Amino acid sequence: MIKGLTKAGLGKLESDEQYITYAARYGFGAVDLNPLSFLQTYGIGQAQHLLESNQVIIGSADFPVEWRSDDEQFREGLPNLVAMAEASATLNVDKCCTYILPSTDQPAATFMAAATKRLRLCADILDAYGIRLGLEFVGCHHLRTQWKNPFLWRVEDTLDWIDTIHAPNVGLLVDSYHWHTDGMEMNELLKLKQEQVVHVHINDAYDLPIEELKDGERLYPGEGIINLTGFLKNLQAIGYTDVVAQEVLAPASELGVETRFAKSKAGFDRVFASL
Repeated sequence: MIKGLTKAGLGKLESDEQYITYAARYGFGAVDLNPLSFLQTYGIGQAQHLLESNQVIIGSADFPVEWRSDDEQFREGLPNLVAMAEASATLNVDKCCTYILPSTDQPAATFMAAATKRLRLCADILDAYGIRLGLEFVGCHHLRTQWKNPFLWRVEDTLDWIDTIHAPNVGLLVDSYHWHTDGMEMNELLKLKQEQVVHVHINDAYDLPIEELKDGERLYPGEGIINLTGFLKNLQAIGYTDVVAQEVLAPASELGVETRFAKSKAGFDRVFASL
């Protein structure tokens, strides 16, 4: 597996150059970022050099389309999706991910019908560039009632929806925190098929009842109670060998950027030690 990072939990980064060079310095082989803005900032030559000289790949691209709102907002984002896909293909990025909120102010059936059409169209666009789309189920209990109507938060329901979207390049983004807050056992990962998993996020949780765990109050890997080594071993067992990206959504901290990278490395070292 490739140790990776998202920008969540790393503090205020000066640039993508700092992000990539620090990732390499602390033993990470992948970063999730926006390939389009990366290319626009550095140009093709320098962008490729930054990645290649640091032996870092882009694990997953940002998803630039607002598919949860109305048709007008969705259509406005489609040119950005095409531009993002083109930039991703230029940099050999083959994954793009978005999350599914577990409740909505819209009637759930109406929302699902519209969202299915929208995500199928997005998947078709991405597929033309050889890019897979990962859908992240969100397990946090407080978000299930944040909006008027419940939607999806279980992995089984998300897989059923992926079948309904019926695009060959759509699969799961599996996040250890959401797996935990869904009350899932680690051995249940073994029910997944390798091809169903597009991307993986890793983070940890406080020792609290899962109903009390908040989305924005996560811990660095190895600092909490989630069996992350078991999480990774079971992903390995189904054949997943791709990027495992840290995503630590947490309250503001006074820690400096380099200290955060060091904490991230220490966490990964603990979790990966027994693999």
